[in-house]
Amino acid sequence: MHELIELLKKDMKPALGVTEPGAIAFAVSTACSYLESEADSIDIRLNSGIYKNAFTCGIPSSPHVGNLYAAALGAIAADHSKGLECLSSVTPADNKAAERMIAEGRINVLLSEVSSRIHIEATVRCGDESAEVIIWDAHTNITCIKHNGRIIKGSDSPTDEQSESTEPPIIHKYTLQDFVNLVNEVPYEDIEFIKDAYRINLDLYKVSMDSDRTTFAKSLYAINGNKTISSNAVDTASLLCNAAIEARVLGLDAPAMSITGSGAHGIIATLPLYGYCKIHNIDDEKLIRATALSYLICTYIKEYSGKLSAFCGCAIAAGSGMASALVYLDGGDTEAISRCLNNMASSITGMICDGGNHGCVMKGVSAVDTAFRSKDFAMAGICIENLHGINGSTPEETMRNMGLIASPGMVKTEETILDIMKSKLHS
Repeated sequence: MHELIELLKKDMKPALGVTEPGAIAFAVSTACSYLESEADSIDIRLNSGIYKNAFTCGIPSSPHVGNLYAAALGAIAADHSKGLECLSSVTPADNKAAERMIAEGRINVLLSEVSSRIHIEATVRCGDESAEVIIWDAHTNITCIKHNGRIIKGSDSPTDEQSESTEPPIIHKYTLQDFVNLVNEVPYEDIEFIKDAYRINLDLYKVSMDSDRTTFAKSLYAINGNKTISSNAVDTASLLCNAAIEARVLGLDAPAMSITGSGAHGIIATLPLYGYCKIHNIDDEKLIRATALSYLICTYIKEYSGKLSAFCGCAIAAGSGMASALVYLDGGDTEAISRCLNNMASSITGMICDGGNHGCVMKGVSAVDTAFRSKDFAMAGICIENLHGINGSTPEETMRNMGLIASPGMVKTEETILDIMKSKLHS
């Protein structure tokens, strides 16, 4: 199997709720598994991306949101063996217990650093007993476990694996033309696993439509003529995509298939393509090949921007992947895809990320609208030329520049977003 296909297969993971609350709960639950009794206190240190994304994010099976409740439910109800789906069995009694734990001041959450690198440290205590879990770079990548101060797994100092590598990521060895060649030539059986993303994401869409908590989903359904699949490609794509995103940020009880560590990225990179293919009677094999392209472009940009940053990777990276895949489905060649990327880079780049919350739905709406417009212009031979703005002389440069806008370009923006959020804690 081609190394890029192996990369995608390894990266695709179901995630219940937004991945950041899930990752916090996973870290706390894992640490608690080393204690003899229930934790008396929990201390959490989070990098800016984790802190921000979970700040007001919905939690599965809970009416509550945010970092404190993610940590409390991690201690009380999470099953760490389920990874990012660890909060799948939360009960009303668990939510009451979490409320008491927080009211008693037993949880402390601190911002450790402003960084696009994932970093979580969870320390739990019960009397004289303690346990600590450290996560770096991926939401479930535990690099160190301590029990009573003794290291029982990994190392508490950054290893080469955890350090900023001087080697470029595997995906950056390839060009856009390489991606197109690969999705055209790869044996279909090697990429059929991508079908799982549609099974999971469409189930999430159905959960959204059946819920009495979703609001945008119902409005988008009405706009689409009270149909899931209408003759309007943009409205259909927006409904499928953003109803699923709304379910996710509200914490409804169904997973999304994540890519680059994000369920919303996975949703944007897939569901609009599904709607487009249904309307235009495009077969499943072409859809799956297009989705592989969407994933590759999303990943290419994200490897420059970092997993979590001040820009909305869902709209910008996944949206660019989706837009490029729409060109592919429309019969466009690599030049047309390059034009589409120029249009995306010149329009939507710079949209901020202010955490996983209801606002993600509006960002998703903007992403779908911009992607379809960028595709239509590109197919007509129209684009923002390379000499303008952040566009590069090649599509690879353009995607790189899009990523660099986030990191290091928006570090100060991240700090300002965090200052605004932290001010809410005292208002």
